[in-house]
Amino acid sequence: MSKYKLTEETKVVEGVTLHRIQALKSFGDVTEGDLGGWLEAERNLSHLGDCWVYEDAQVYGNACVSGNAGVFGNAEVFGNAEVFGDACVSGDAWVYGDAGVWGNAWVFGYAWVYGNACVYGNAEVCENAN
Repeated sequence: MSKYKLTEETKVVEGVTLHRIQALKSFGDVTEGDLGGWLEAERNLSHLGDCWVYEDAQVYGNACVSGNAGVFGNAEVFGNAEVFGDACVSGDAWVYGDAGVWGNAWVFGYAWVYGNACVYGNAEVCENAN
């Protein structure tokens, strides 16, 4: 069973139409009916695990969030970026290009992770880092 659906609520970012998501069942800290963040398509968020896109966070392009990862706040994940495991991207952080964030890693604040960069393990990238 799918854990979320793309709603009819949309917005356009960089010429791409994003849809707000809504939980179809309860899992992790998400309750059935909760509204989440914004996706371009279902390829951007796995239906497996407890991963979720929260608040006004956006995931688009070929980017993917999976496992138990969370994207929060105003964070953006796009391009071919991947966020998985128990990783967290929050605040106004951007993860893009071919970058990856996984394990227990945390990217937050106004940090940018991009190109072929990888953040993993228990690493933290924060504030104005790029």
